[in-house]
Amino acid sequence: MNRNLIIGGALTALFVCAALVSFLWTPDSVETMNIANRLKPPSADNLLGTDHFGRDILSMLMVGARTSIAVALVAVGIGMGLGVPLGLAAAARSGGMLDEVIMRMNDLIFAFPSLVIAILITAVFGPSATNAIIAIGIFNIPVFARITRGAALSLWKREFIMAAQVAGKTRTRISAEHILPNVANLLIVQGTIQFSLGILAEAGLSYVGLGAQPPIPSWGRMLADAQTMVSLAPHVALIPGLTIIAMVLGLNLLGDGLRDALDPRLKVVRA
Repeated sequence: MNRNLIIGGALTALFVCAALVSFLWTPDSVETMNIANRLKPPSADNLLGTDHFGRDILSMLMVGARTSIAVALVAVGIGMGLGVPLGLAAAARSGGMLDEVIMRMNDLIFAFPSLVIAILITAVFGPSATNAIIAIGIFNIPVFARITRGAALSLWKREFIMAAQVAGKTRTRISAEHILPNVANLLIVQGTIQFSLGILAEAGLSYVGLGAQPPIPSWGRMLADAQTMVSLAPHVALIPGLTIIAMVLGLNLLGDGLRDALDPRLKVVRA
């Protein structure tokens, strides 16, 4: 029994379900303020308490999950959609000019963390969830490009790839038909890891005011708003923080579980 896969999948499914349910129902409106009910501790009326504007924290977390998941998911999609083809192309032309250009471009992007990229984008276009997606997505491109290239390079020396070359297949066709399917498992596992990092990055960008803007709820901004009220109402900061930890932990456990389930070498060792 793959315990990491089960626990990670359950935690991830819980937050995904909460985000989906929030489209149809939340315990309270996230747009309605009730100052008279501000900073209330968890109770029967508000299971996780209320924030400094009197809004229900559970409802804020449910709607905020939509923002975090959407930003991280699209950002990972951008990284995979652009990084994987670049990695395949670099491996197919290993040692050539194309490989050198792609790798140096990756090094250039790695020199600027996602937060710095977000600040540059925000300075031009203004803070928003869309710009956070672009910043995180750009940072994901070299991650997937390097992983794809590294895995593909080892496959290009295998006998079945040499047989495909002898059969007259082009490098592009070999990359699509033989290389990509054999590195897909690795990319799926890395995708879950980058997804968890995307959740953290979105929370961090929102925390410093560069992510989703009011009135859109965000876990990171919930933490930023609560930082001056920890002594008055610890739950206002504690609950969003634990939510981020649980989401990231679930995705990391899911990634570990998928790695164990999809890697045939680990199956042989355990057998």
